[in-house]
Amino acid sequence: MKRSRFTAEQIIVILREQEAGIKTTYVCRQYGLSEATFRKYNAKFCGMDVLMPAS
Repeated sequence: MKRSRFTAEQIIVILREQEAGIKTTYVCRQYGLSEATFRKYNAKFCGMDVLMPAS
């Protein structure tokens, strides 16, 4: 199976940028994703949060 270029934490950050109001096409262009890949990530990681390490 092919390995993803992005970690789960990076994917969640990308999805949060789009949820913050940035257009999907701009986010995809910025990170080099196709819109189909973005939709796949959105379906898989929707509703997840990045756990912040304790300071």
